[in-house]
Amino acid sequence: MDETNKLIEQRRQKLEALRQQGIDPYRNNFSPDTSCAQVRDNYEEGREVRAAGRIAAQRIMGKSMFVHFTDQTGKAQFYASRNDLGDEAFATLKHVDLGDFIGVTGKLFTTKTGEKTIHITDYVLLSKALRPPPEKFHGLVDTEIRYRQRYLDLMANQDVKDVFLKRTRIISEIRKYLESQGYVEVETPMMQAIPGGAAAQPFVTHHNALGCDFYMRIALELYLKRLLVGGIDRVFEIGRNFRNEGLSRRHNPEFTMLEAYQAYGDYKSMMALVQGMVCHVAETVLGTLFIEHRDDDGNVIRTIDLTPDWRTVRYKDLIREKAGENWFDLTPEERRAGAVKLGAEIHDTDEDFEVTNAIFEKFIEPNLIQPTFVTHLPKELVPLAKISPDDPSTVEVFECCINGQEIAPAYSEQNDPIQQRETLEHQAGGEQQKLDEDFIVALEHGMPPAGGMGMGIDRLCMMLLGQESIRDVILFPQMKPLQNPQKKEAPEDAGK
Repeated sequence: MDETNKLIEQRRQKLEALRQQGIDPYRNNFSPDTSCAQVRDNYEEGREVRAAGRIAAQRIMGKSMFVHFTDQTGKAQFYASRNDLGDEAFATLKHVDLGDFIGVTGKLFTTKTGEKTIHITDYVLLSKALRPPPEKFHGLVDTEIRYRQRYLDLMANQDVKDVFLKRTRIISEIRKYLESQGYVEVETPMMQAIPGGAAAQPFVTHHNALGCDFYMRIALELYLKRLLVGGIDRVFEIGRNFRNEGLSRRHNPEFTMLEAYQAYGDYKSMMALVQGMVCHVAETVLGTLFIEHRDDDGNVIRTIDLTPDWRTVRYKDLIREKAGENWFDLTPEERRAGAVKLGAEIHDTDEDFEVTNAIFEKFIEPNLIQPTFVTHLPKELVPLAKISPDDPSTVEVFECCINGQEIAPAYSEQNDPIQQRETLEHQAGGEQQKLDEDFIVALEHGMPPAGGMGMGIDRLCMMLLGQESIRDVILFPQMKPLQNPQKKEAPEDAGK
């Protein structure tokens, strides 16, 4: 029997011993009135409190003991003595394990070492942990456990827990900000007959009652625009999108997006919205507009300055800075050769605009650390936006890039149904079944001029919370299932 199984068996025996004493921790209830943080922050000598949490450490000293316990807000300490609890209750308390949940009642006092503590007069066991908790910092070291068993990571690492609690606050403040600007939150279908609003590979499912396939949505856009047609002038949704594509530090197949649309706006009004909202969230949740990213040793590797006004620069100007002033005067063949010479990854099937965009994605975007609005992208990249009147090869679009990645694209939305049909037909490659005819019909009923914006919530959280991988801001990222979760697979050459 390995060490872990021995510990599990010992804990099962302790549980059985408790039940023989008439104590079943899984049937007990307790209502705390004080959190661990309040023990420290709302301290009042002698005040009686009721607190609850998971046992994190214990120090037994004969007839007394000190115990650290944790809840969502952090860590606190209680003190117990045999004189206060009685022989039987104190003996039971001495045999609780790390990871068990307990509720305590007592009065606040300060120890000789200055730690604010609860001197308990009563306690109740609330849950028995049959498996031992991870070792300290274990969740930081073993990434497999961190992502597959996030609860262990949260248990072992308060910093990880703080990241996810701040993510929740970030989303809450986004909602508050948009509502303060007159936006209405809605919900639109996650299963769609035609996946639209982006160029991505969808997940396919089947609806038995209707007898047809549906697709998990790849974007929120087209249904929200239908609501503009219907007369909801400022609308937003925060929801999950699904793309059946690769995984990386910046990509997860299931991710959270914000999309917002404003009637009578354009891409410039969306600039103001993005900058105002991100600054509001940073100041409210983090208390600063200067975001530090650190390495594993705690050293600052970059500082992102969110102070307005953010840089605005045209896409073509950035390309010229990297590839040469005459880049857009070259022939397509010359551009392809130039991109290869620079070191861009070019495929035989890439169109001319994709060749240029390969340069942007490899050499330019990763270096846009400070907030930058990259405007007037090639029209082929954004078929749902309005053509720029001063340069018909581009569209009225920006990509907000921060921390070397796109955080939010936004458009002056295309509301000409004839032109929209042409661009969507081109995107569909002549496959009529991929064209969302219902969306075109909606536009033909008249959509007001509008600005629209999408923001990757996961990437925003990465930037604001100093995380380098999208998996560190998603509680349960996608991973390949273990074939046998209870037992690690033996190597292929085992037994040979």
